[in-house]
Amino acid sequence: MIGEFSSDVLALDARLEIDRIVETLREQVLGTQRRRGVVVGLSGGIDSSVVATVCARAFGRDKVLGLFMPERDSSGDSLRLGRSVAGQLGIDTILEDIRPALEGIGAYARQMEAIRTAVPGYGEGWKCKLVMASVLESSGLNITRLTVEDPDGKIDTVRLSPAAYLQIVAATNYKQRVRKMTEYYHADRLNYAVAGTPNRLEYDQGFFVKQGDGVADVMPIVHLYKTQVYQLAEYLGIDKEVQTRLPTTDTFSMAQTQEEFYFALPYQLMDLCLYGMNHGISAGVVAAAAGLTAGQVEKVYKDIVSKRRAARYLHARPQLSAAMDRD
Repeated sequence: MIGEFSSDVLALDARLEIDRIVETLREQVLGTQRRRGVVVGLSGGIDSSVVATVCARAFGRDKVLGLFMPERDSSGDSLRLGRSVAGQLGIDTILEDIRPALEGIGAYARQMEAIRTAVPGYGEGWKCKLVMASVLESSGLNITRLTVEDPDGKIDTVRLSPAAYLQIVAATNYKQRVRKMTEYYHADRLNYAVAGTPNRLEYDQGFFVKQGDGVADVMPIVHLYKTQVYQLAEYLGIDKEVQTRLPTTDTFSMAQTQEEFYFALPYQLMDLCLYGMNHGISAGVVAAAAGLTAGQVEKVYKDIVSKRRAARYLHARPQLSAAMDRD
């Protein structure tokens, strides 16, 4: 078994998979949902770039609307790369700056209020991000911490009270929810569907915001491991800079990778561990393929289970107080 298990288990026939996704999208959007096209939020990342590209193949470039939705803390690279992908596809795009909406709703002020409970001097000109140590380096409970950078470039990492942490997350989640609201505005006015961009790793582990980026009418790549999304990107000829860009959250004012914010390992290794767990493969066998120890993979398996438990709420539909009567 050790000789059989390797990263090759994630290899797929990109052309066949794209053809299958395209056909499914046409059935879902044009048939079941009776919509004319799709709206895609373009972040300059690999997932949204692949989704926009397969949608253009499914419906034609004139039936795909790409939305750029930057805000105060967005990286300039996100907009630049998103525009590059849209230009390559020839799809229509709209720039929706969501900063005024976030300011009006109090997202930035509420985030700052929570941060100041741990860092009283935090204010204009400062930057921040939430970080979590690799599960491989943690011997116990893995606690999210706050990293701040003052205007002079001094960086400090502090612990947060549970209340402060929850408020920072709640305030930051406004960003994804305002973006999704904006996507549905354009979808409604055009009679389009909203295409979601989560991949399997993100959706399985709850790396999305409820009623934010976790909501969509279709999710073309949600069944694919992140590694497989990159395979599709290469086949589709997506901008090389997008393909080589380190996956980021693009959520906080400091640069932040998905790994330091949420996942236990880089996505390539997380995919292998998730695949191994999904298929009942022992930690020792996965470890040999991933270049880890069996003990490390066991830690990752436990982390996967823990995140799945937390993600149940995110995946859950509204609970009804009584069964619906069709009379």
